[in-house]
Amino acid sequence: MRILFAFFAALFLFGSAQADDAVAPPVATTREARLDQLFVDLKRERNEKAAERIAARISHEWSQSGSASIDLMMQWSQKAAEEKKFDVALDFLDQVVTLQPAYAEGWNRRATVHFMMNNFGKSMADIDRTLQLEPRHFGALSGLAQIMAVTGHKQSALEAWQRVLSIYPMMRSAQDQVGTLSEELAGEGI
Repeated sequence: MRILFAFFAALFLFGSAQADDAVAPPVATTREARLDQLFVDLKRERNEKAAERIAARISHEWSQSGSASIDLMMQWSQKAAEEKKFDVALDFLDQVVTLQPAYAEGWNRRATVHFMMNNFGKSMADIDRTLQLEPRHFGALSGLAQIMAVTGHKQSALEAWQRVLSIYPMMRSAQDQVGTLSEELAGEGI
């Protein structure tokens, strides 16, 4: 009788575990899988605040270099940039991209510092590298759009903002820029 009870208990547990597997969504275990799922969620989300939370989670994933040394240099570069010590920030970021050239966020951060210094050519080169490593990097695309707008390339800026919206449809600043640039370009055509 005990054997029969154990058999049915095991069958029940195994059956309910299978049922749970059928209902529960799979857990994304790798960084790439987590990012892929977050991007699917970001594209589908229609609530601006919820989309911002998803975007923040994506940014958090991007910030994870996998190296304590790289993470520390990224923190130091951020602090230096906030204190407008751009040369110091660039020194750290040069080390980051040299030591870990496949780390897209290192390139993106360096592009941001170059942008803050009005070094648009260098910023665009780093944005290009960021997008080669992570084509969905809405932050890098936003930076590209800003450079295009500042340098008077409104059509290119509009296209970059549209690319941002294809990835992150609820980004308010991108929506606003698409509207503004569309109106400006339509007015120039008259």
